[in-house]
Amino acid sequence: MAAPIQGKYLSLTSFRRDGSEVATPVWFVRDNGRLLVVTDAASYKVKRIRRNPEVTIAPCSARGRLLAEPQPAHAELLPDSELPRAEALLTRKYRIDTAIFKPIRAVQSALHIGPRRTKPVVLAITLD
Repeated sequence: MAAPIQGKYLSLTSFRRDGSEVATPVWFVRDNGRLLVVTDAASYKVKRIRRNPEVTIAPCSARGRLLAEPQPAHAELLPDSELPRAEALLTRKYRIDTAIFKPIRAVQSALHIGPRRTKPVVLAITLD
């Protein structure tokens, strides 16, 4: 059995229709034997996961450089009712980062800089 995922960033790799991989570094938190990720509902990773829930995960750097071998996993979208709890867990883990990045993202959104954000969703990732 593989060692539990540790660290600050998780490389979440989902698969396009043609089978090619797309890796994205994300923040994550452990919760009852699974990993939770909060992300934008309209993101391409969510669209790919809706189509194919099989993913690979590995600890990584903020820029996505893998720190260990990828492990096969399964991702699922949780109900909206799970969002407040997942956000609270992430805020507790990433206290300082949240204090820095949340205001920046709010300004970007107000100025329409970067991708348009929609509502967040919670991904639950379980190792195979």
